[in-house]
Amino acid sequence: MDITAPAIMLTLIWGIAIGCIYMLLATGLNIIFGVMKLVNFAHGQLLVVGAYLTWTFSVSAGLNAYVAILVSMVVVALLGIAVERLTFRRVLGGDKLNEIFVSLGLIYIFENATMLIWGTSSLQITSPFSGMSLNLSSISITYDRIIAVFVVIAALAAFGLLIKKTKIGLAMRATSQINNTAMLMGINVEKIYMITFAIGAALAAVAGGLYGIIFSFNYQVGAMPTIIAFAIIIMGGLGSIKGAIVGGLLYGITEQLATYFLNGLWGSAVAFALLIVVLIIRPRGIFGEKGE
Repeated sequence: MDITAPAIMLTLIWGIAIGCIYMLLATGLNIIFGVMKLVNFAHGQLLVVGAYLTWTFSVSAGLNAYVAILVSMVVVALLGIAVERLTFRRVLGGDKLNEIFVSLGLIYIFENATMLIWGTSSLQITSPFSGMSLNLSSISITYDRIIAVFVVIAALAAFGLLIKKTKIGLAMRATSQINNTAMLMGINVEKIYMITFAIGAALAAVAGGLYGIIFSFNYQVGAMPTIIAFAIIIMGGLGSIKGAIVGGLLYGITEQLATYFLNGLWGSAVAFALLIVVLIIRPRGIFGEKGE
């Protein structure tokens, strides 16, 4: 093994890039939980749909892969609205087991639908920068990983402005605290739920497009990113956006360092061990309640 400063630096950069993708997926999952108090185990399937749609728009329509991500983001947001209205709205606020079983059912529906539409073969999205790298001294970083970081930063910045500077964001924050009080204030809570789910789905689509550019994917890859996203939001603190950001970076960097120093089989194991350590020290997560 080449244990040198450049190699470790490159591993850290890879960890940041991958962590940013996980972070974006976790942020979408976290806002849905924060506002709707909904645990959606099918969130990773929205990432898969986003990846497939980005691939389709870039191949069939000839769009730049990064432009295709924007198109898929809109389509998946609309799909999210349909999912929220037709499934989760019917069970929201009732028995949590109903919500869990609906989300588990959606996993199988999405997996089978994507398999029927796109097949079982693994795909990878070709970007205009595929095969191109930025060479810095003895470090070579692919442009796509660099762009992924900036795309995530831009997406989170836009989301932050939406939450802090718009009436919809104010309504989302009010609903996330006490929805009954929000209704008394004249807020259409059902509409806010729909918008929240659409935003979460859109962020998952962006994460999916970036994932498909960096990695190959198929109809079954949604499960592990979902587990990782849950680990990140638990590590950072349920409902905390800054927790999702910090947790995503910690997970991505830890996973890549463990993979580098040990081997690929240890990457996720060590990252989840970090989660356990964090929860032992801070049972509510890094920014949960007392950390807020």
